[in-house]
Amino acid sequence: MKKSVASPTGRLLAGLAVTLAAVGVFSFYALRQMRGLEDLQTRTVDRNRKDSLQLLRIQNDLNELALAMRDMLVGDEPYPLHAWKPQFDRLRTDLNDALRLEAQLAPVQRDAGRQRYMADSLAQFWNSADRMFDVAQTDERAARILIRDTLQARQASLTSAVAASLVQNNETEQAAAARIQSIYLGVERNVYIFLAAMLVAIFCTTLYLIYSNRRLFQHLAAVSEHRSDLARKLITVQEETLHSLSRELHDEFGQVLTAIGAMLRRAEKRLPADSPFCADLREVREVAQSTLEKTRSLSQLMHPSVLDDGGLEKAIDWYLPVFEKQTGITVRYEKKGEGPQVTDRIAIHVYRVLQEALNNLARHSGSPLAVVRLQFPPGRLTLEVEDRGRGIPESRNGDSRKGIGMTAMRERAELLHGAFEVQRPGAGGTLVRLDVPLTDAYEQ
Repeated sequence: MKKSVASPTGRLLAGLAVTLAAVGVFSFYALRQMRGLEDLQTRTVDRNRKDSLQLLRIQNDLNELALAMRDMLVGDEPYPLHAWKPQFDRLRTDLNDALRLEAQLAPVQRDAGRQRYMADSLAQFWNSADRMFDVAQTDERAARILIRDTLQARQASLTSAVAASLVQNNETEQAAAARIQSIYLGVERNVYIFLAAMLVAIFCTTLYLIYSNRRLFQHLAAVSEHRSDLARKLITVQEETLHSLSRELHDEFGQVLTAIGAMLRRAEKRLPADSPFCADLREVREVAQSTLEKTRSLSQLMHPSVLDDGGLEKAIDWYLPVFEKQTGITVRYEKKGEGPQVTDRIAIHVYRVLQEALNNLARHSGSPLAVVRLQFPPGRLTLEVEDRGRGIPESRNGDSRKGIGMTAMRERAELLHGAFEVQRPGAGGTLVRLDVPLTDAYEQ
């Protein structure tokens, strides 16, 4: 037994699940990278830049203090040293505020000891400045010594610490920029890898679909071939059975009924003319004769002997008047061209299609007229059966006879390597057309 073709649905669903999982994993990865990038930009780069701005503010204030202390040491100004105190107070307020903000914005990488050092150094600087201004009230020379020996040293130390912090911030920002660039490159690379993987997956899925479709079509072709072979054998067996039954009815039952009629006739002759049995024998003989005629008619319907003796055209000439007589439908027969001798194998199928088409016409069309056309184009045979009635109705549940008849006609057309179609002409009714080749049309 030929192995059945497995459905590709399971593998396709598995491939879809893997693809969706890959899309989900990549989406999660991309979102995570984006969050990391956003965190890096907000927590590192942006904060680092804000912190650098505060350090530059502190550095600027320290430079102003340095310039003020230089002027105080030179002594070119006409006013005393304690007159500089308001400027120191203003810078003190700004430095304290800048240092407070810088402590809040300081990068997490910075050593906390450096922050404490800057805060302690600034506090010591202001303590020394306060002492200097107190001394300047009574002794400006001693105050200048404090500026030169203490305040300038503390200011230089603070300036160095701020410069070191600015350098560290610059290095941190460069490292963050390099990391951001690395993230961008990694995401870009992974996007390309993901797209390549998706293209490969789509390509493989397409190849698998093509492969599965080819297997499926090959299986369907094999099934169709087996079905056609089975239909050919069934139709062949059917025709052989009908032919055999036709011969049995004609030869056996026909001869028996003929013999019964002859015996009844002889028995009737032997009886006296006034015998009451004569009428009974005559009645029985009439029943036997009627049965004989019906048997012969049934035999001809099963397989007309004229088809074997005279061929397709003679069989059609014989069948159409019989159909008219049985149904009361007028048949107009049109033949065009002189065809070659049609083989028995082709003739029986064409004859059966004609029978089934006319039977459908009688059952469904309601037309009082049927047109039968037989044409012989070069190397082909065309049979048409047309009416002007209601036409063959659409297939309905429960009406299987029409479907079986149509299926049988199509099967016979396929066995003859021909074409079968049912049309609805513009004038109404139904047109059944059979077109078959006359050479190599059917193989046993």
